[in-house]
Amino acid sequence: MVLPARTAQGLRASGPAQNCAVPRFAEEVVLTPFYAIAAVIVGFIAVVWGADRFVYGAAGLARNLGVSRLVVGLTIVAFGTSAPEMLVSGMAAAAGSPAMGIGNAVGSNITNVTLVLGAAAVVHPLSIHSRLLVREIPVLFLIMAIAWAFLWDEELSRIEGIILFGGMFVLVAWISMQGRKEPAAAADAPAGGFEQDDIPDSLPTAKAIALLSVGLVFLLVGSRVLVWGGAGIARELGISELVVGLTVVALGTSLPELAASVAAARRDEQDIAIGNVVGSNMFNLLGVLALPGIIAPGPVDRSVIVRDFPIMLGVTLLLLIMAVNERSSIGWKRGTTLIVVFIGYFVMLFWEPSLLALP
Repeated sequence: MVLPARTAQGLRASGPAQNCAVPRFAEEVVLTPFYAIAAVIVGFIAVVWGADRFVYGAAGLARNLGVSRLVVGLTIVAFGTSAPEMLVSGMAAAAGSPAMGIGNAVGSNITNVTLVLGAAAVVHPLSIHSRLLVREIPVLFLIMAIAWAFLWDEELSRIEGIILFGGMFVLVAWISMQGRKEPAAAADAPAGGFEQDDIPDSLPTAKAIALLSVGLVFLLVGSRVLVWGGAGIARELGISELVVGLTVVALGTSLPELAASVAAARRDEQDIAIGNVVGSNMFNLLGVLALPGIIAPGPVDRSVIVRDFPIMLGVTLLLLIMAVNERSSIGWKRGTTLIVVFIGYFVMLFWEPSLLALP
């Protein structure tokens, strides 16, 4: 089937001048608005389903190779919730749209803290234990400071991208070492916001490899279609690909975190719901943000530095302030506040990004 489309050259000649660049993979064919939206929806579905199959197969294969349940949960499963962001960011950078990849990393973190945790808190009050406040959240702030420092000169170099990506493996090693120090009861619990079935005890190696391969294919194809549709929407609306990455793409790639945290809250697993978000945000700033620097190093939109990074820092501080109270919990009122913050940021950024721009 041939999709109705226009050439990029014809669009530039007939349409209004726009700020967004045409990525290399879309220079030949430009999707019409209907098919751009359809591509985004199909891409979302493929990425989420592919990530689920990829994690399940990888976890099963690791178990067959003798890797412990705890290490599988803290590494493969935790990494899996950030797989959609990483694949989309990498595809966007490879396709000539690194701004969308950077926006995806920062926007996903804002979405995780506001929408994901807010929705989980509305479903069930979230109790935050002191361990999270003392250990994981300070590390998240440290990672945010390093990433912000790398972007401050309005450029993300390949060396900086490699440093961030290497930091992701350091983080995995640190989490694994910390996990080995946990009490035995905690060691038996799954990590990363997944149920027991998501870390299979018995899965034939052939089936695990098949699920791993199929999931990877859906991740690759789905992320490319998602970026294609996102670039088309940006072009039709005359907005930058950075804004699309911060909003539409970030929301879509945060669906696994949303589903995992809400499900964990319903099962009264508050630590999993909150830890899933904090861990995912650390992976996003290290692994996801690194890929545009490694694949397509170059200038960074100043809006990310003076507008979106401060907002990401602000909502994380808001989370910390909400957590520090007499009950160390986030109830439905605070959860609703977080959701309202997300809606306000999303709407203003998508429809009038200049309202949130700083001089």
